[in-house]
Amino acid sequence: MTADDRDLLRQRLRARRRALPAAARLAAADALAQRLLDLPFAPQHGHVAGYWAMDGEIALHRWQLRLPASVQYCLPVLSGKTLRFAPWRPGQPLTANRYGIPEPEVAAAATLAPEQMALVVAPLVGFDAGGRRLGMGGGWYDRSFAFRQRQMPPPWLVGAAFAVQQVAALPVAAWDVALDAVCTDSLTLLTATDFPA
Repeated sequence: MTADDRDLLRQRLRARRRALPAAARLAAADALAQRLLDLPFAPQHGHVAGYWAMDGEIALHRWQLRLPASVQYCLPVLSGKTLRFAPWRPGQPLTANRYGIPEPEVAAAATLAPEQMALVVAPLVGFDAGGRRLGMGGGWYDRSFAFRQRQMPPPWLVGAAFAVQQVAALPVAAWDVALDAVCTDSLTLLTATDFPA
């Protein structure tokens, strides 16, 4: 698949998710929340990272509100060419980053490294049955979690999408960091093989 092919596929899949009606989006967010909570490696304590849904991405607010009290929800913060993470609760201040995506308004010293997360839920543009992912093309998650190519979880890496974003097959590049699972409104694909007891 050429870079142009990937760009065309991204455009098509982004249009597909944006076309979903509001009622379907809300129902999908509820279903996704339950699937994330039911993961065999869903943490009961520590830090988890989600994202601020933009451009028709499936929302995580239902999951965030149902997390155990001992789990702290974080949002990504751009830091150089990688991501760091900052704890965030509804109502706390946000500021738009250079892409216009809201992120917590905190000092850099208050952010957490990717290695400090127990679980990270990343937005997907597309995915296939093998758990391969298509992101927006910036490489943020691949750069930030490149260490996962050399070590086992945590953090557990989970992709989130609507079921309509599934495609037949996606190519894998050497820099692609594998997901441990993909969760949608209607399915959970577990690609990791070794889960905690």
